[in-house]
Amino acid sequence: MKQVESEEQDDLRPEYDFSQLKGGVRGKYVARYREGTNLVLLDPDVAAAFPDAQAVNDALRLVLLEKQAPNPR
Repeated sequence: MKQVESEEQDDLRPEYDFSQLKGGVRGKYVARYREGTNLVLLDPDVAAAFPDAQAVNDALRLVLLEKQAPNPR
């Protein structure tokens, strides 16, 4: 298979010598990052109903309170 030459020029400065880098590990901190992060992607129609993150949190707390309240019959 013939390799196609890239038309892009290498704009990396010559003083950057990546051969000097040793011990680099991909994803080294990903576990720690995930422990402290809980991101939820809202659908656009749901996100449009709330002006900010605080409004979303308030609404979810209200749902949790309603869920925990005894259901009078």
